[in-house]
Amino acid sequence: MKIAKSLLIAGMALALLAGCGNNANNGNTGTGNNDTANTGNNTAGNGETDVVTTPSIVNEPDAFVKAVSEQGTWIIATLNDLNIDEEVTVAGTFHDKGAADGDIYRKIALYAQDADHNITDSYTLTVPKLTVKSENLRIQGGTVKGDVFVDAAGFNLDATATIDGNLYFSSEDMKTSAKIDGKVTGANEVKQ
Repeated sequence: MKIAKSLLIAGMALALLAGCGNNANNGNTGTGNNDTANTGNNTAGNGETDVVTTPSIVNEPDAFVKAVSEQGTWIIATLNDLNIDEEVTVAGTFHDKGAADGDIYRKIALYAQDADHNITDSYTLTVPKLTVKSENLRIQGGTVKGDVFVDAAGFNLDATATIDGNLYFSSEDMKTSAKIDGKVTGANEVKQ
């Protein structure tokens, strides 16, 4: 049974990587708004490349916290439910292709997918508070169980995602710039 479960998890990870991976020969410039977007770069405030990133596949709380940090990755995909007992901040600016004027985009993928990008399993991220400081963060698939505080423009809750808690914005401008297609079970309001 353990071997079958390990093979299933490995297969799901490969399918997710196939859907999110970058093939330098495919000519896809990507906008960062699809599952086949290219790797991005985290740029320091001076415009120099700080870290070149690739998708981060995580299955442990510590790895998730590191992946969403300023030195983390542009896309964070989970392999299972995660329970984190501390507040977590999603921070950093990630540009498509490392171009200072490229699209800014970040994604938390709480799901597994097949080779055709169909969601095959959804996961729950349980956290007391998730603070969003990365512009254009998209939460896709699965559930964030806890409160989400948005202090960055362009937040996106995909139709396949749920926030089982409250969704707060630091200003009316942040709320207006957000796209909420998914479900929010609690409040959805400005709270400073």
